[in-house]
Amino acid sequence: MTDTGGGRPRPRGTWWPEAAIMATAFALCLLGGALSVDDRSLSWPPVNAYLLAAATCAVLPVRHRSPVAAVAATTVGGVLVPPLGLLLTPLIVAPAVISAYSLAVRTAGRAASAVLLASATLLVASNVVFEFGNLSWQDASRIGAVAAFPLVAGILGHSTQNRRAYLAAVEERARRAEKSRESEARRRVAEERVRIARELHDLVAHQITLANAQATVAAHLFDSRPEQTRKSLRELVETTGDALDDLRATVGLLRQSGDAAAPAEPAPGLSRLPTLLESFRRAGLEVSVEQEGASRPLPPGVDLTAFRIIQEALTNVTKHAGTGSARVRLAWNRDRVTITVADDGGGTRTAPAASAGPGYGLIGMRERATAVGGHLSAGRRPEGGFLVSTELPLPPARDTTRRTSGEATSGETTSSEEPGDEKMGDAP
Repeated sequence: MTDTGGGRPRPRGTWWPEAAIMATAFALCLLGGALSVDDRSLSWPPVNAYLLAAATCAVLPVRHRSPVAAVAATTVGGVLVPPLGLLLTPLIVAPAVISAYSLAVRTAGRAASAVLLASATLLVASNVVFEFGNLSWQDASRIGAVAAFPLVAGILGHSTQNRRAYLAAVEERARRAEKSRESEARRRVAEERVRIARELHDLVAHQITLANAQATVAAHLFDSRPEQTRKSLRELVETTGDALDDLRATVGLLRQSGDAAAPAEPAPGLSRLPTLLESFRRAGLEVSVEQEGASRPLPPGVDLTAFRIIQEALTNVTKHAGTGSARVRLAWNRDRVTITVADDGGGTRTAPAASAGPGYGLIGMRERATAVGGHLSAGRRPEGGFLVSTELPLPPARDTTRRTSGEATSGETTSSEEPGDEKMGDAP
């Protein structure tokens, strides 16, 4: 690699454009040297013209590294034109024009303008000094053209510099936009991955916990109560079938748009709470429901969050509480609904085995509550048992209608005790 000036490397293999530029400048310089000073006619170039063309064209490659030096050297060559007995024309100063263009491309505007103005002034002054008293109108126009050519080349070079800067800015903006799009895509993928993991955890943990409880009941009653065993096994088959259905529905959400369409089902909400509680009752956990205030329809996201939190909290009771009963309470206020799930503390709470790794149930519940603008806390109660409490926002009452008394959130009121809201420690 070779340097082109301005800190940019010039790739190898580009010698032929440089050679073509030098050859063209050499030919133009010789053509200008062929003009006679006396009769302004075209004749064979003298030796001085060859020497001048060779000297000024030899410095052209320097314009990539040091354009100011190249302009200075070619300007000196133009100043020497009259003393060498040659006619100062735009052709014979072609190397100076090329150097002026390179200077304007690679140098800041004000500095380049100052150097080019000085170069044009020197060219004009040298011709006026050597031909003083013998200048005609034709000579004046020729000298004006000699001065104008480097200036015009400078203007073109400055335009090229601006165009390159504009294209570089456009490319930089495009790169930044692409980088921003990639970052946004990675962020959305990460968020979607967490959402899918949370959804799969809630589904699998719930169904597998119920299946495990039903299998345990069947094993315990296998010898003494075969009829009850068969009932538990039938319920186990039903539970595992529901688990497969839920997994298929979740996997269906991950299908690409070109895949075969799967039947879409509405996201679960509090309307499916009776079905959820019945599944726990089949697994041996008696769940009572208490409701305060007038229930209202929930936005889809909040409705799903409420359902999943109740599901996960009851799943944790089934797995760890060592008790046969739990209580769900829903308190409807003007701008929020408070949901609490507590076990009665009658059993011995167990912790998961160390090999099972950290539990993600409470983490997922907190994430769900926070995602819809709510808050969740969980922990052991002083009177015994474990409490999960969450507050979820409600839309303004004037924008909603009351639920009918037959909807799922209306359950039976079996207790008037309102559990305290303990700050949580992380439960498995």
